Amino acid sequence: MTIPDIVIAVDGYSSTGKSTFAKLVAKEFGFLYLDSGALYRGVTLFALEQGLIEGTDRIDTARLIPMLGGLDLHFETDRGTCIGDRCVEAEIRTLRVSNSVSPIATIPAVRNFVDAKLHEFGRKGRIIMDGRDIGTTVFPDAELKVFMTADDQVRAQRRYDELVSKGQTPDFQEVLANLKERDYIDSHRETSPLQRAADAFILDNSDMNLHEEVVWIQGLIQGKFGILG
Repeated sequence: MTIPDIVIAVDGYSSTGKSTFAKLVAKEFGFLYLDSGALYRGVTLFALEQGLIEGTDRIDTARLIPMLGGLDLHFETDRGTCIGDRCVEAEIRTLRVSNSVSPIATIPAVRNFVDAKLHEFGRKGRIIMDGRDIGTTVFPDAELKVFMTADDQVRAQRRYDELVSKGQTPDFQEVLANLKERDYIDSHRETSPLQRAADAFILDNSDMNLHEEVVWIQGLIQGKFGILG
């Protein structure tokens, strides 16, 4: 099936498998998966290597901001996040970067830099991106929007199983309560709250596996864009 060079925006509640779904769709149909968090991590790695971060939160913004204009931070389909010709996908996932990414991401100039990069990729089309405000704020003109949801108990069980697989011993009721709290906070925040775009298609994957989700979006694309086979 040949799919046009569209932008697919995937939003939805936590623990609905948005990233897993988006990455699988990207692989299945030859799209580029955009990870905004990876871009923030890339800026953080750059700042660390340039000696612009002291400790975890003292950032030399006076030097960092002018340097952003020359920072060649981008995604490549086969290699992931890159700075220039160098793949940094593994390096940006280290604890060293994780410890400093939050304060970096609060800098307005950095947020503008990342947004500009995302919009640049968006103009080229054939991308898929997941989050909580992609279809409403980041790519409001995306040709296809998906809003993912699932039963609270199902989502809590997925999160519980994930924590257990990492060697933790969570309490299911605490996991469920935390999930509901995150839903409320995401849906009621002042800036770019989590909400379904008016033209988004709802994907309730409470009782679906990944294969069924791919079949679902394939049928959706075929119907929406008039693609035969």
